Amino acid sequence: MEELGLVDGVASLAPESWDALVGEESPFLEWAWLASREEASAVRETTGWSSRPLVARRNGRLVAACPLYVKGHSEGEFVFDFAWADAAWRAGIEYYPKLLVGVPFTPVAGARILTATGEDRAAWIRRFAVALRELCGANDCSGVHVNFCREDERRGFEAEGYLPRLGFQYHWHNHGYPGFEGYLARLRSKRRNQIRRERREVAAQGVRVESRLGHDIPERWWDAMFRFYRATVDANPWGRPYLNRRVFELLERRFRDRTCFVMASRGEELVGGTFNVQKGDALYGRYWGASLPIRHLHFEVCYYAGIEHCIRNGLARFEPGAGGEYKQIRGFDARPTWSVHFLADERLHAAVARHLEAERAEAHQAIDWLRERSALKAGP
Repeated sequence: MEELGLVDGVASLAPESWDALVGEESPFLEWAWLASREEASAVRETTGWSSRPLVARRNGRLVAACPLYVKGHSEGEFVFDFAWADAAWRAGIEYYPKLLVGVPFTPVAGARILTATGEDRAAWIRRFAVALRELCGANDCSGVHVNFCREDERRGFEAEGYLPRLGFQYHWHNHGYPGFEGYLARLRSKRRNQIRRERREVAAQGVRVESRLGHDIPERWWDAMFRFYRATVDANPWGRPYLNRRVFELLERRFRDRTCFVMASRGEELVGGTFNVQKGDALYGRYWGASLPIRHLHFEVCYYAGIEHCIRNGLARFEPGAGGEYKQIRGFDARPTWSVHFLADERLHAAVARHLEAERAEAHQAIDWLRERSALKAGP
């Protein structure tokens, strides 16, 4: 007997049952990452993120699920729909609440419909697409948004009337480089000389940079990393303090094996660093910050040290996060990302469909343009 329904947060589910669905998928889908945000109150109704995972059970066993949130705003999603909300308001349409399938504050692609081994994944994708649309209508939500999904999910949801949206990020890929100099050799001379100059300037300022993984990360680095995270958030007008110290404490205990810190020090003082996550053959950049305005430190700890870590450990790719065309000139090439959207109001759905058709064409052109102008020389 199968049952499909909502539960009160990922934290309410058994970690081993949820993670069995995640398997080798994105680390940001794992119970520790999602539940820690809930238990630290970074994700809750009062912050505009009410966690209500949609789960399917067969004879009591979890066989499929998706991380679902009832949203009271559009913050922290990284697939921006503020213009849609504004258009809805001008048309007299209530845009909030809405339903979001994704990972809070984490613009990383991955499966959004999780299925147990041996299940018919394509069938579950279509079934969840229908169920989410029905939940939207039954709860007076304006729509359903599935952000940073997989290609098979895009196809399945699109078949059920959802609208596809194309974006892109900049990712680094390991082409079997024997070392950092091997990576530099693939770059065009202007970019190669620029990177060498930036690294020399960081070293000339007395800065030492090192990466540590898992249980090799000193405890004091966790405290420093939270301070660096807040420094970045507080210094930027677009910054939002989504995470609190409790989130970092829970991740230190539960998620340490997935964590890779890059830390910069001058003497005994920690002056900057990045919080990265590693799983399988990939490294993901998440948070960065610094206590001193050291020239080029951002590029060193966010990109170059991460690339060195990937080469040294045989990782295939490095996804440093959303935005930033400055990544492209350092050997990070454009890669497409997808989301799908359903708007309950037919007028708004039709208007968004027209907008997305034009936007997809522009995104395709941008990806092609960026790839033609890659900082990497043509290689085998």
